[in-house]
Amino acid sequence: MRKLCQNIDKEDGLETVLEVPIPDEMFASMGNNAGIRLQNMLNWMKAQTSDKLEQPALSRRINELRFLLYLVGSPLIPLQVQLGHSIHKPVKDSSIQASTAKYIVQQYIAATGGQPALNVIHNMCVTGQIKITVSEFHKSDDQACAKNLKSTDELGGFVLLQKDPDLWCLELVMAGCKVMSGNNGKLSWRHSSNQDSFSKGAPRPLRRFLQGLDPRATANLFIDAACIGEKIINNEDCFILKVETSPAIREAQGGANYDIIHHTIWGYFCQRSGLMIQFEDSRLLSIRTKDDNEVFWEISTESFMEDYKYVDGVNIAHGGRTRATVLRYGEQSANHKRQMEERWKLDEVDFNVWGLKDLHFSPPDEEKIKLRNN
Repeated sequence: MRKLCQNIDKEDGLETVLEVPIPDEMFASMGNNAGIRLQNMLNWMKAQTSDKLEQPALSRRINELRFLLYLVGSPLIPLQVQLGHSIHKPVKDSSIQASTAKYIVQQYIAATGGQPALNVIHNMCVTGQIKITVSEFHKSDDQACAKNLKSTDELGGFVLLQKDPDLWCLELVMAGCKVMSGNNGKLSWRHSSNQDSFSKGAPRPLRRFLQGLDPRATANLFIDAACIGEKIINNEDCFILKVETSPAIREAQGGANYDIIHHTIWGYFCQRSGLMIQFEDSRLLSIRTKDDNEVFWEISTESFMEDYKYVDGVNIAHGGRTRATVLRYGEQSANHKRQMEERWKLDEVDFNVWGLKDLHFSPPDEEKIKLRNN
């Protein structure tokens, strides 16, 4: 990962530390030699603070990248996962499916390092890189078109901060577009490099934490699940745990122009190792357009966790891939389908970082954003 860049203001000045490190492969694609690559990176960084983002062609490009980063790079889960240090609930008066799920979760806690190791974690800082492959929108029933679809690859890097009990902030850079999202405990927010303001909603956890990165959040999510069966994944026998989002939560997490009709979550836990090796969720949204029509978006996402390694006694997935399928249909909207895949790799994971304050998780100041963009 590249962490330094030529000084923007002075050619002979100290190198600039990048807020978000970028993959070496992404830097190498910026030119044929080191001088051209540095100059292109310099131009790219200057473009983030200029009016170039308002040009129609570039604006469409940024909007497309923002769509990918929101949907695959930084999706949220409509459940407020509690991060209390105690991850235990009695099985008394529970059904067989519920009590089995609680036992599987306790095995998972042991496999990821055990309750004592998890209890000493108060915050984390993670840097990593991603590669997103995406297809064009096409009619879902047109098989001939689906075979001839063009796909594009985009490289990027991210920095992720988390602090107990439920604070987090993600900065993600890909192909000249930067997206920030976070949760300050009172609201979740999002902002991209071509916006003058940030969007906000009810507090929600980041899906990326549940992709083998935060065992405590994963255990708390599935502690009230039901075990619905078994499945073989990559030649491993796995238990399947299922969580249904309640109507009250769906209503609370809905917005002014959209409703969450259903959201179901599955976790696949390896019977041999006790680790979660696949995480899956499916959601159906009803969105009201400006013309007062109703369009449905069905988003199915499955993540496969790989390369588990211990960091300070905690077993973390350091790589994996996520596949997302988007279906769009409804009144005056043809049925369209789009598929995306993200591959990710963690480069650094640090726990209990000194100096991490609540201020780091606050949304950006809108007045400063407008001043910077103008």
